[in-house]
Amino acid sequence: MSTKEVSLRSTIGGVSVEGRLHTLSVWFILALRLMIGLAFFQSGLDKVLSGEFSASGYLLNAPAGNGSPAAGLFTAMGETAWFVEFVNVAVPWGELLIGLGVIVGLLTRFAAFWGAFMMLLFYLGNWDIGHGYINGDFAYMLVFLSVAAFGAGRILGLDAYVEQYEVGGEPLVERYPWTRYLLG
Repeated sequence: MSTKEVSLRSTIGGVSVEGRLHTLSVWFILALRLMIGLAFFQSGLDKVLSGEFSASGYLLNAPAGNGSPAAGLFTAMGETAWFVEFVNVAVPWGELLIGLGVIVGLLTRFAAFWGAFMMLLFYLGNWDIGHGYINGDFAYMLVFLSVAAFGAGRILGLDAYVEQYEVGGEPLVERYPWTRYLLG
């Protein structure tokens, strides 16, 4: 077993932070990826198989009833028929596909971005600050962002192979650097 530490440094807006990760951290990053992927996959699969998912009542009632600062946005979405139909497909299939992508580690950053976006919307829609501003929806959003930031798809995931796929004699991510925003 390796006990090496890896040093990290990042600078954003002139502010630098440094830290060290133990090599065992890779297992926890993998565990986060699999946990959030499985949670989303199961939720989406249940909705898809039931065929009964409808967002209309939620969009029109839940955010307004819980004092969400985005209640007006959710009401507008709920009053727009084509948007409700879109959400009725996007939520179940989005959860299923995001979960699947994160589980197998394929297009992990792309999937994690959309997972975090969905969790932000759920956070605003399920607004409940009775015990503070941090709840399960917010925590899941941070897990998705962590999975993306750590490049968790490279850990026993398909992204590790896709990134090295050769195109014109170069690994994909070297030939097309923008793919790093989707993979990893």
